[in-house]
Amino acid sequence: MRLPLLALAAAAFGIGTTEFVIMGLLPDVAADLGVSAPAAGMLVSGYAIGVAAGAPILAILTNKWPRKTALVGLMGLFILGNALCALAPNYALLMAARVVTAFCHAAFFGIGAVVAAELVPRGRRAQAVALMFTGLTVANVLGVPFGTAFGHLLGWRSTFWAVTVIGVAAAAALVAWLPKAIPMQAGSILREFRAIGAAQVQLALLISTLASVSMFTVFTYIAYILRDVTGFTAQQESMVLLLFGAGITVGGLAGGKLADWKLMPALASLLAAVAVVQLVFSWTSHFPVPTLFTLFAWGMVSFAVVPATQVRVLDKAKGAPNLASTLNQGAFNLGNATGAWLGGLMISAGLPLTQLPWLGAAVAALALLAVGVSASLDRGGRVAA
Repeated sequence: MRLPLLALAAAAFGIGTTEFVIMGLLPDVAADLGVSAPAAGMLVSGYAIGVAAGAPILAILTNKWPRKTALVGLMGLFILGNALCALAPNYALLMAARVVTAFCHAAFFGIGAVVAAELVPRGRRAQAVALMFTGLTVANVLGVPFGTAFGHLLGWRSTFWAVTVIGVAAAAALVAWLPKAIPMQAGSILREFRAIGAAQVQLALLISTLASVSMFTVFTYIAYILRDVTGFTAQQESMVLLLFGAGITVGGLAGGKLADWKLMPALASLLAAVAVVQLVFSWTSHFPVPTLFTLFAWGMVSFAVVPATQVRVLDKAKGAPNLASTLNQGAFNLGNATGAWLGGLMISAGLPLTQLPWLGAAVAALALLAVGVSASLDRGGRVAA
């Protein structure tokens, strides 16, 4: 099953690159299009809102499609959206192109995560999902820093052309390596929507949203922090993001193993660690070397949360795995949009960039509280049983 999982990871790499590379290019895009930093930050929010809005729409449209057909078709939409980003002549059209690109995101990761989990024994589901999401983490290790450097060298539009090419290669891998006969869940989309209304499913989606808000309150404006607070140059910024991506890769793989071992204790511990690391970053961001260590640790604990939340949703939405998994990606990106918006509000209010991690830590604490409530409901259910 390695080749199908590799094909899913390759597509995840392309999607992750186009989502996150904009962070490192925000100053360049803002200067080229003549908009402010908060307005440029809304390109992150616009993408995330597109993911959240596209999640239920694409879930309904692709519900009866064969899984392989759905995944390849979604990559076609991804290729189109990135080509439009590269061609966009102004801010409004770039925003529209980002939204088009985002529409494929939730459905692809939602369906892909279910497919990855079905390709392996039950005891290795979180690791299979984590392997697919390795493409997302490698996007942060290689795609984001090299895409950022590429954009600095040849202009930010060249980065989106490069991602378009990656999308074509990923689509070819899906066609070649995904099996034709992938099991599909029988039943109506209305029944699936009823299934996700359960309290535990909603709590799982809330945890994903809050974890994402915590991260993107800070990460959306990481280029400004690295340049204006820490003192890194634009060229050094790319290498710093490479280190952050290395932490993400380690965390994503470790998170899969932890989730297969003891999901809820691992999730609680990781969210507590996210809060602590962000508080530390509010101080270390003033110093180059401590910033490097902190960003590695932050990337590691932040993305270790991802496979755990994905499997938690699948566990609690057994009657609607495809829809719930897709909506979980929408929840994650709703958090992206909210985090970027909250961070922009703080900047617009004149608060220093070093206070962004304090807000991120507070939101991580709220996510930890939601984990506690969900775990309590688990124990109550067992007692009742």
